[in-house]
Amino acid sequence: MESPKILLVEDDPNLGTILNEYLNAKNFISTLCKDGKEGYETFLRQDFDICILDVMMPIKDGFTLAKEIRRVNHEIPIIFLTAKAMKEDKVEGFKLGGDDYLTKPFSMEELLLRVQAILKRTHMVTKEKQKEEFDFGQFHFDYRNQTLTIESDEQRLTSKENDLLRLLCVNLNDVLERSIALKKIWGDDSYFNSRSMDVYVTKLRKYLKKDEKVQLINVHGKGFKLVVND
Repeated sequence: MESPKILLVEDDPNLGTILNEYLNAKNFISTLCKDGKEGYETFLRQDFDICILDVMMPIKDGFTLAKEIRRVNHEIPIIFLTAKAMKEDKVEGFKLGGDDYLTKPFSMEELLLRVQAILKRTHMVTKEKQKEEFDFGQFHFDYRNQTLTIESDEQRLTSKENDLLRLLCVNLNDVLERSIALKKIWGDDSYFNSRSMDVYVTKLRKYLKKDEKVQLINVHGKGFKLVVND
């Protein structure tokens, strides 16, 4: 069984290093980031099974980071770490979709048990996140085999077309932000990569014309949306 991947975002260098080393020693693959900005960029580049976020951080705090993560992934579990014990802060954390909340100081063993409990509870959600086949409109999309099929017409997809269509399917009828797609597939949101993505969007749009109820639309200033009309 593959070791679960943890995104750990903690600005205290001593605590961050201790937690990171402890989690790695307990058979997790933990990636430590020192602030919310670095944490978000790392989240976009890599796949994780759970996020552990410090609340009080410079540049970008944990609550703001959680909002951004939730826009990309609605299911990934989030545990907040904070020095605050205010009831209002806990309520805010849970409103943002947090799964658990630990107040400093806490024991390593308690954190470990909470991580294990959450991962066990969300195992089926994680499997769903890795879904590789999608049906929308009259299309069947097989991500593993890189094929888009409608009736007996099968279109082979390039790797970039394949990755982009999967992101659109995961966000079906919701906006896929341009910067998120660029960072996840191309690695950064440079002008050159942005123009490249537009070429692939045009190609996908051509394939999708075979079902008039399916549209790949531009959302001005935001990104794209794969829509299936009734």
